[in-house]
Amino acid sequence: MQPWSFDLAGRFDEHLFVSDVLKGNPLGDPHRRPLWVYAPPRYEAEPNRRYPSVYVIQGLTGQLDMWRNRSPWRKNFPELADELFATGQAPPCIVVWVDCWTSVGGSQFLDSPGTGRYHTYLCDEVVPWVDEHYRTIPERDHRGIQGKSSGGYGAMVTPMLRPDLWGGLATHAGDALFEACYLPMFRETARTLREDYDGSFEKFWASFRSRPAFSKDNDEAPMNDWAMACAYSTDPDGTVKLPYDVSTGRLIPSVWERWLAWDPVRMVPTHGDALRAMKAIYIDAGKKDQYYLDLGAEAFRRALEGVGVTDVSFELFDATHTAIEYRYPLSLKYLAERLAP
Repeated sequence: MQPWSFDLAGRFDEHLFVSDVLKGNPLGDPHRRPLWVYAPPRYEAEPNRRYPSVYVIQGLTGQLDMWRNRSPWRKNFPELADELFATGQAPPCIVVWVDCWTSVGGSQFLDSPGTGRYHTYLCDEVVPWVDEHYRTIPERDHRGIQGKSSGGYGAMVTPMLRPDLWGGLATHAGDALFEACYLPMFRETARTLREDYDGSFEKFWASFRSRPAFSKDNDEAPMNDWAMACAYSTDPDGTVKLPYDVSTGRLIPSVWERWLAWDPVRMVPTHGDALRAMKAIYIDAGKKDQYYLDLGAEAFRRALEGVGVTDVSFELFDATHTAIEYRYPLSLKYLAERLAP
């Protein structure tokens, strides 16, 4: 365990978590993962007190140490979280930052033969470990999850899949309404592969890994498409299936349907009981989001309304997809209040 290197009012512990379920994952990615745990001010001074917990998961391409990054004159999220609790703006809680990065950019926090068992890692390894080593309230009504972008996606679907563990969720511009956020990239990828890589994803990845990442303007769409296919449409034998013909961009309906089955908007009707049991649901997105995830946020809210879930904090605010770290304390405060004993 290593201490946080900045002056915080609470305690920030850095662990190296050794996972069993990530050993031998298909990408050969590390099964030893960084895990950060924040204990609020007075944690040591009140040894008999227990706290709700909130798990924080990152967006696509995000590694855990990126949470330390800050823009000029702005605090990063760990500092903003500490400030929230140090100033008494929210009931104290334990905050856990979890690493589910992969060498294709991310895992979508799902179990997949294309990436590994990241859903199991989060739910069945990390959560019990934190409950054992920190004074959490180890009950679903006092445990929440939050994230942005792909992390927001994970925050939506993880509680639907495991309502026994999670009592609250907060999604900032989470991937949802796949025809709005993903499908437009397919044509970009088809064109990029044709012009630069002889129509081959293999050649794209060989190039991508041979130079500074994203040093070409057209890197993002192929990377994103492949990462999502690894999560949503990989066969049991590890074959990654794309939802479109890479020569033309034309949809392959049978594979596209596999993607749509993982769309949070479309998952809501079959997980109504789990969602109605949530103590806290927070949704927001920027009105100018580059990936149109504001439309996904609205579609997710309406899907929730369709199954009788109306006690939701929802806001579309004036921003894009980027530089919205100032929104994260808002959802953390909401979760801390709703999940408090």
